[in-house]
Amino acid sequence: MNRQSPLLLISVAALAVSGCRAPVPEPEIPSTEIAAIHTPPPDYPLELACSDIGGKVVMQVVVGPEGRPTAVTITGSSGVPELDRAADAGVRAWEFKPATRHGKPVSQTIQVPMNFTPPQESELCLQREQSEPDQL
Repeated sequence: MNRQSPLLLISVAALAVSGCRAPVPEPEIPSTEIAAIHTPPPDYPLELACSDIGGKVVMQVVVGPEGRPTAVTITGSSGVPELDRAADAGVRAWEFKPATRHGKPVSQTIQVPMNFTPPQESELCLQREQSEPDQL
């Protein structure tokens, strides 16, 4: 008959039970949404602004994990190609804090509406008018 010490049996039993425990789950890291860091308005073409031409451009913008736009698609044109180009160029220069999932930065798509509202009697427009020769 093989006799083992009670202490050895208790140790073996303790090891067996400890090996059956479920692993401790990693703490859940909350996701974060994209946040604007630097989003200056686009250059408004002076000739259009002074001619009282405005409009709204709607864009779909993919912001990459580095926080920079990686793709821009115009989903709603202003009807004025120069304004559409200005909006596209402006948003491509923007900077964001990227969205995160499980603590890692990820790409996220956002919709960006951009309004071009002609200024009321802008100093630049008045200077432009004064510098143009009178046309008779």
